[in-house]
Amino acid sequence: MNILSSKLYETQLKSILSTFAPKEAKAFKLYLDTVIINMASKAKKYKPSIYFDDENVKDIEHQGYTIPFYYDEANDTYLVLGILKKLYDSDK
Repeated sequence: MNILSSKLYETQLKSILSTFAPKEAKAFKLYLDTVIINMASKAKKYKPSIYFDDENVKDIEHQGYTIPFYYDEANDTYLVLGILKKLYDSDK
């Protein structure tokens, strides 16, 4: 199993982290990395993406952000597509 990230994700994450104080940015990134590393074992719990019409694209919600990822079953690879501010609060 591989976990890859798109250039778009890296650019968006860098922009988001620049809005945090250094200590908060480090904590946010560390926790986000943990969530992403564990996504394969929890992929079935994530909802289909609201951004894509593809059953292989799911969304991870993390601290007010949505991280869509694609699972390429043939290559057993997860691709993190981006990171976006949540459009709405699904708990309401």
